[in-house]
Amino acid sequence: MTHDDFSYLIGVDGGGTGCRVAVASLDGRILAEAKGGRANVSTDCAEAITNIMRATHEAVQKAGLSVADTDRAVAHLGLAGYTGPEIGRQITALLPFARTVVSEDTNTTIVGAIEQEDGYVIALGTGTIIARQKAQQQTCIGGWCYQVSDQASGAWLGHGALEQTLLVVDGIVQASPLSQRMLDKFGGAAGIVQFSLKARPGDFATLAPDVVETASAGDTIGTTLMVRGAEYLDSALRALDHGAGDILCLSGGVGPHYAPYLPSERTGNLASAKGRAVDGAVALAVRAAAQPR
Repeated sequence: MTHDDFSYLIGVDGGGTGCRVAVASLDGRILAEAKGGRANVSTDCAEAITNIMRATHEAVQKAGLSVADTDRAVAHLGLAGYTGPEIGRQITALLPFARTVVSEDTNTTIVGAIEQEDGYVIALGTGTIIARQKAQQQTCIGGWCYQVSDQASGAWLGHGALEQTLLVVDGIVQASPLSQRMLDKFGGAAGIVQFSLKARPGDFATLAPDVVETASAGDTIGTTLMVRGAEYLDSALRALDHGAGDILCLSGGVGPHYAPYLPSERTGNLASAKGRAVDGAVALAVRAAAQPR
């Protein structure tokens, strides 16, 4: 199948809290978008595929295109929970597209944020992405998964808020507006425990805005969590050889909020994200469509 035989492009940003799908013309112009549910392929692959395809059909219809032509579409999916080629092949086999490329959400996030430029990207949403791009070669560290990694992420902040609140209940940590907010939200310590026993990373991440908001107002627990997260990010940038003059892009729902907590040598050349992860997915779909069969 040649480029001229393709119908349209599909870019997917799949995260632990939700996914976003963009449908684009073959030159990369986005025609329509749709949001969907969770799309972490390691947490629940079947759920992720269902949510991605539901959002894809919605976006295709919004664009005034035919869902029947998805078998002639080229898609790039940047997915949370992607662990390598094997899971990539499994996902590809479940999708109807003419050409499918599956990658970590890291790839789409970097391309969306800084396109082909050299620089560093810290993208913090439900999970954590910390990366360097040099001569279009990407190096990433951390972000292994919430259970053993993803420090400074939305899920990490939310979990930390609940952990510290229970330490308040135990009389170990001094109470703060954030801890009281958590107790009120869940109806006490027992409610926090019940929530935590069933919560996924995306559920914990819904509490991150509470941490960010209260920390900006001087809350002791919220500030402590943001400082700890920033210390981790600083050490990660150091491991990636970030220099004072290097571009750093803080993106995602949580990432930009860390700017006040990072050392000045890290924030001396902050750059706004050029685009979103879904924009990066579309750009990579353009490249995929141009590849020979």
